[in-house]
Amino acid sequence: MIGKLEGELLQAVLETVPVEFSVLDSKDKVVAWNRHESRIFKRPAAVVGRDVRNCHPKRSLDKVEAILEEMKQGKREEARFWINLHMEGRGKRKIMIEYHALRGPSGKYLGGLEATQDITEIQALQGEKRLLD
Repeated sequence: MIGKLEGELLQAVLETVPVEFSVLDSKDKVVAWNRHESRIFKRPAAVVGRDVRNCHPKRSLDKVEAILEEMKQGKREEARFWINLHMEGRGKRKIMIEYHALRGPSGKYLGGLEATQDITEIQALQGEKRLLD
């Protein structure tokens, strides 16, 4: 990253970016997440410090574990998938979920980033819309 973000400005950026994310450390513990009040997949604050395996449904747990293991071994940098999800008051939505390996300058695995975004409106875009149109 060029430049430096700190304190209140960094917090504002992390809460404003149009993607919700969770951050895991190298031992698969949940250390932070953004957009707490508006998350698609809500979780209690007590999840901080817990193993990420406790945050996923059993039917997808083996896939999450495989992705994390491949990232730790350096065999994978990211994984992307999407699901149809019925959201109360919003109907059927297309949700994209991505996992990204977090690495230090030397390539050492530091943890993972899980990013989730409702892409329903993005998929519906057509033509173009210019700034201030």
